[in-house]
Amino acid sequence: MAQNIIKGIQAIAAEAREVVKDISIEEAKALYQNDDYVFVDVREGAERDKLGVIPGAFTCPRGMLEFLIDPNCPVHNPIFNQDKTYVFYCAHGLRSLYAAKQAHDMGLKPVLNLAGGFAAWQNEQGEIETRTE
Repeated sequence: MAQNIIKGIQAIAAEAREVVKDISIEEAKALYQNDDYVFVDVREGAERDKLGVIPGAFTCPRGMLEFLIDPNCPVHNPIFNQDKTYVFYCAHGLRSLYAAKQAHDMGLKPVLNLAGGFAAWQNEQGEIETRTE
């Protein structure tokens, strides 16, 4: 029997946009070194290794997000237990939008999504930190 998908990615994104605001690259450039903001990179390790990260960003693969946020989980990371604004980003902005919505639904607030993601950051000559291993 064929599956009947009742909600697609556009509908999920529309729901997320009801509670998660996008932040522009220009705004992000002014904030990424501000201690009141935590930039959260939800891309996979291979993506980060290949392209780099926004300096100072906390790296958290999307698949680990809920575990790292939950203070009752053994792998909880205290970075998610601060009175700060969390700016999520991925390659182009959709995975991070979903991640920010999930974080918001778990109680992490405020959360923002980097419009256009890391690709837009690169296109606008945002500073990039690369590994030199």
